[in-house]
Amino acid sequence: MAFTLNSIIMVRKFFNTNAYAYLLALIGIVFFSSKAVLVKVAYGFNIDAVSILTLRMLFALPIYIVLAIISTLKQRSSSLNKKDYLFVIALGFLGYYLASILDFKGLQYISASLERLILFIYPTMVLLISALFFKVKPSREQKIAVVITYIGVLLAFYNYVSSDGDSLLLGAIFIVLSAITYAFYLVGTGSLIPKFGIWRFTSYAMIVATIGIVIHYFINRGGSLWDYPAEIYQLSAIMAVVCTIIPSLLLAEAIRILGSSNVAVLGSVGPISTIVLAVIFLDEKITIYQILGTVIVIAGISFLGKNKATSSKKVNC
Repeated sequence: MAFTLNSIIMVRKFFNTNAYAYLLALIGIVFFSSKAVLVKVAYGFNIDAVSILTLRMLFALPIYIVLAIISTLKQRSSSLNKKDYLFVIALGFLGYYLASILDFKGLQYISASLERLILFIYPTMVLLISALFFKVKPSREQKIAVVITYIGVLLAFYNYVSSDGDSLLLGAIFIVLSAITYAFYLVGTGSLIPKFGIWRFTSYAMIVATIGIVIHYFINRGGSLWDYPAEIYQLSAIMAVVCTIIPSLLLAEAIRILGSSNVAVLGSVGPISTIVLAVIFLDEKITIYQILGTVIVIAGISFLGKNKATSSKKVNC
């Protein structure tokens, strides 16, 4: 962690504040996106979704405990109450436990690039949830963005339906449910992140999620986690550090400087980087339908993000 924080400080010296923040966000998004590729590689070693997710979270846990201690000591707040902590527990369960399990399950059935594309619809899910449950009326531009996004997903899906059948549908359902649960998590964080700060909130939520995932593992799987080939533990450690800890730190810093809406605009890099990595490391074949669908989805989310960015608010870490 010290290496990561020192690296962030060194990089900052060579850029102005905004350029530095956008660079951190870009790196963080690419690192997050590589997770799907590593999960698919891990499945080649005959491991199930719950086991690889449990290992990933256990490798990340010590760092998040340290972050939780440091951020708590640094930013004590008398305004926090028992209700706030209960909400953190609920959101950690929803956003990092349930969403992660559904995502890893979905990756057992569909390609990494298609997973990232479907998961990328979560900003539109946030709009729909806000409209349905909190009576927040979406603007005309937001409605257009939602329509564009789902047209892109359906187009990307078209090429797979005839050949992959039920397994594709099952995997897609898991990923859509993951996107929905993560969207609920994002909706719920709005009032809590300003109180806790991003690093403190994230570390608390990740600790809660890890506890939930470990309990899930022992209830549903049991047995030892330490009987897999060495490659599994290497992949788990990489997922924990490169795809979880480092990007969460980078994005937290970028959000602190730019605000969440401005950083969200860069999220369109995620599906592109996953597609490129999947072609290189998994030998996945990319069709014209998937390319067109990806472009349309990115256009829809970017259109949504640019409209939200005009009212962006910065958040303290």
